[in-house]
Amino acid sequence: MSSSARTDASLVSRICQRSAEAWGELIGQFEGRLLAYVEGRTRNKATAEDIVQETFIGFLTSLPNFDRRRPLEGYLFSIAAHKLTDHLRREGRRPTLPLVPPGSEASGWEPVGGARPASSIARSAERRRIERDAVAKAVADQIDHFRRRGQWDRLRCLELLFVRGRSNKETAAKLRIAEQTVANYKFEFLAKLRAAVRSQNLPVDIFPELYQ
Repeated sequence: MSSSARTDASLVSRICQRSAEAWGELIGQFEGRLLAYVEGRTRNKATAEDIVQETFIGFLTSLPNFDRRRPLEGYLFSIAAHKLTDHLRREGRRPTLPLVPPGSEASGWEPVGGARPASSIARSAERRRIERDAVAKAVADQIDHFRRRGQWDRLRCLELLFVRGRSNKETAAKLRIAEQTVANYKFEFLAKLRAAVRSQNLPVDIFPELYQ
């Protein structure tokens, strides 16, 4: 195993152990590159930030099945490419350039050109509905949990991060709390969201990153 592979495996192991510091390292190492990659194709900063957030959620969701021999960078860009492709299809756009950076080891995509069959469109719409409902239920359950416990500080933090799209640093300054506390709240929320989605026993093709 190469030194970079050992470094990736160590980072993933620490994330699996719920290390907020390791999660912060992952975000710091890959968030900027993922944003540049996605924004370069969407031409929309807010959309790119949403897709990158979904990418990290997808990574957390798939951790139990992650092959640690696989390059972490390629794996993250593969998930981002899936999320980006789904976004473009929802907008009725078809990718005209390869969506995965060279060396990412992601699988190929549907060829460009030609109309999609009606059955394919219907399946995509149904899949999006199931994905939306699954995530909405998981988020609603977590918000209800915070409310019952009176954890309003966490709710305000998560609203700034995921609804308003603020960075960890901006959120910490706004709430006057430590940036590490923000990272801890974010990591805990995403981990619980991953577990909640997995517990719904969805079909394999709904969140394929669960089974990669």
